[in-house]
Amino acid sequence: MQEGNDGSGYTDSSKIPKDCDCIIVLGGDGTLLEAARDTVDLDIPLIGVNLGTLGYLAEVDKENLSEALRRLCGDDYTVERRMMLEGQITGETDCRRSYALNDIVVSRSGSLQMLHFHILVNGHFLKGYSADGIIVSTPTGSTGYNMSAGGPIVEPSAKLMVITPICPHTLNTRSIVLSPEDEIEIVLLPARDGRIQQVEADFDGAHSIAITAGERMRIVRSERTTAIVKLSDAGFLDVLHRKMRES
Repeated sequence: MQEGNDGSGYTDSSKIPKDCDCIIVLGGDGTLLEAARDTVDLDIPLIGVNLGTLGYLAEVDKENLSEALRRLCGDDYTVERRMMLEGQITGETDCRRSYALNDIVVSRSGSLQMLHFHILVNGHFLKGYSADGIIVSTPTGSTGYNMSAGGPIVEPSAKLMVITPICPHTLNTRSIVLSPEDEIEIVLLPARDGRIQQVEADFDGAHSIAITAGERMRIVRSERTTAIVKLSDAGFLDVLHRKMRES
């Protein structure tokens, strides 16, 4: 598992046979995200059985599990490849990294002070932010925290990255859409009053890495992907339509 250095995770990938055709994940979208991160090195397709509310990733309802298993055994399915992100934090003495299918979020973990960031793309300064945090999202994660923060909804098979500020202290709150080949660098600046701020980078809302002022976080498209088994003919727009009717 690629979980930084703490070995956290719900799935022990060493106990999964390498010749598996797919991994069945029981839960919801959050559980599937955890499984994707825990098994990132195995490259085995995942299929989610939804035990919660309607989501975007876990498409099989528990009432239809028998039919889903029949189709799986009959090779009656397709596989979608979803891009992932790799985040690397470089300090004075170490380098920490992890992976995300949905998003990487840099945000405060202590006081309610706003954070100050510089964003660089391919080594060039793009913008400075004073905000509660920054979201870097994949197309898969565009319907998560990115959407709640006012970012765009993206078709999940697209290849791009979205930068969305969280509660920025500015009238310009637009997201920025970048190529998957771009390299994003987030530089955490010291607090203006000199206080030490508690900041962390969250990978898919589960795994966290602490960041201190002066450290840099580099985010790129990962060479790894997540394979999602698709059984339904309903596409992303059908699910999005159903979600919009609920709201």
